[in-house]
Amino acid sequence: MAKFLKKDQITSSWYEIDAKNAVVGRLASIIALIIRGKNKTTYTPHMDDGDFVIVKNAEHIKFTGKKYTDKKYYRHTGYPGGIKEMTPEKFLKKDKPDEFLKLAIKRMLPGGVLGKKQLTKVKIYTGENHPHTAQNPKPLDLGKLNSKNLIRN
Repeated sequence: MAKFLKKDQITSSWYEIDAKNAVVGRLASIIALIIRGKNKTTYTPHMDDGDFVIVKNAEHIKFTGKKYTDKKYYRHTGYPGGIKEMTPEKFLKKDKPDEFLKLAIKRMLPGGVLGKKQLTKVKIYTGENHPHTAQNPKPLDLGKLNSKNLIRN
């Protein structure tokens, strides 16, 4: 018989990821894995036992190929003919470099209440500074996980 984790047994830790020169999809999949708790041996699919992730330098995230200009994110306003499209290039022009990373992570999570709750565990910041130093986040080096996670210029 399977043994599931109880709510009072859940412990969350904090991770800090430097997104400078990181590939968007690879970064998003690593973050989704951590905030879902799939990196733990106590993973329970119906509970939120994931960890918190702080992403800094979000404005320096890279895309492979021509995705920076050609990839399109769609949304609908709810009105007839109200389809809107954005590219990562437009996100950066509007000073929203964290939005396309958040969208990539959101699409890798379950599509219900649990997924929305898990998405709140991601804190994305532009620049080096963030207000979560009191949580003592553990640095997570993407380059050591896989050399393809970073684009070298």
